[in-house]
Amino acid sequence: MLVLRRGASLKVLRKGADEACLREKAKLIMRPDDANVAGNVHGGTILKMIEEAGAIISTRHCNSQNGERCVAALARVERTDFLSPMCIGEVAHVSAEITYTSKHSVEVQVNVMSENILTGTKKLTNKATLWYVPLSLKNVDKVLEVPPVVYSRQEQEEEGRKRYEAQKLERMETKWRNGDIVQPVLNPEPNTVSYSQSSLIHLVGPSDCTLHGFVHGGVTMKLMDEVAGIVAARHCKTNIVTASVDAINFHDKIRKGCVITISGRMTFTSNKSMEIEVLVDADPVVDNSQKRYRAASAFFTYVSLSQEGKSLPVPQLVPETEDEKKRFEEGKGRYVQMKAKRQGRAEPQP
Repeated sequence: MLVLRRGASLKVLRKGADEACLREKAKLIMRPDDANVAGNVHGGTILKMIEEAGAIISTRHCNSQNGERCVAALARVERTDFLSPMCIGEVAHVSAEITYTSKHSVEVQVNVMSENILTGTKKLTNKATLWYVPLSLKNVDKVLEVPPVVYSRQEQEEEGRKRYEAQKLERMETKWRNGDIVQPVLNPEPNTVSYSQSSLIHLVGPSDCTLHGFVHGGVTMKLMDEVAGIVAARHCKTNIVTASVDAINFHDKIRKGCVITISGRMTFTSNKSMEIEVLVDADPVVDNSQKRYRAASAFFTYVSLSQEGKSLPVPQLVPETEDEKKRFEEGKGRYVQMKAKRQGRAEPQP
């Protein structure tokens, strides 16, 4: 294993010659610039590590056979829960494994463990599922076929196919309802949607992109988490941390030179959590032939913490317009559904 120093790119290490394309591991030590003022590592930093590991393993697998060379592009990240905080000085262990392939996509499971190198204590902090598609190096608009994997059990392939069909349907539904934009409001009242909504404008440069001129999915996710964090902090004015990320859908590629606007608005609050919708719009300012378009979207959930790290009550959101009230009820439905799933997993089996 290798501990990566700051400034180095994330390198994935082979576990064994016969597993080089299907399993990967890496380590990275957390530094002060990875964390917030309370010393907790930013959720966006962890998401970026997860995506880099997924991109490496899926690109390696898609180029494991003779044929047209390609690079794996992130299409979707399934719901990701932040199970435990990671702190400055701890070592992040990132492991990735390919669990399913369709004709044109790869499913990657990524786990993140944190290690206190003083005590040797390890704990699971994140589990994520990512979907990638292989794009030709000769023509990045061309999706290539994925080399198949051999499953140890037939049930694994069947279960993977069900996950593939489910995420494909949800991606289409999400894209259809992604037409609205976040508009600024003058002199908003506290605890309203307008009061905490925030936007970040970013010019996409070479350091944000792959060698082929498209933004890394991890870079986009990190910016999305930063905006969601600003919205949460403005709303409750306390230390906040990422609790979970609902599925992140990447609807279109973002090219080098684009100006991207990452907008966040609060959609729902429970007693101790906040749901924030984040939208990413790309404006190809150097290409007059293409209009502004929706590139990515997701829902982030944040919690408010005291100085001692204990959860605090969240000020309740006050929706004003009909659209805000509708989004609030939709967010409440997602919250209730996820809470029921967690309680179902926690119930002892008979």
